[in-house]
Amino acid sequence: MTISKKETTSIKLDKEVKESAKKILKELGLTMGEAVNIFLTQVTLNKGLPFEVKIPNKETQKAIKEARNGVNLEKITLDDLESEFKK
Repeated sequence: MTISKKETTSIKLDKEVKESAKKILKELGLTMGEAVNIFLTQVTLNKGLPFEVKIPNKETQKAIKEARNGVNLEKITLDDLESEFKK
């Protein structure tokens, strides 16, 4: 068994995103450090980001902007969603 060396790194994170992610990671049984190590391992194995990164097209950019501003959002209930999945 190889014991890896650990190093402390300081990074700036969006506070809300960090707290949200910490809650999810806790449910998964992972610490923030473990999750970062998994991510960095995948970057190394993939020789790049382990997921596709694209600039959204104009239509998607418009939809994102509208959603952030609460424009053109359709309010649906859980019952509505359940009935859609039953189709």
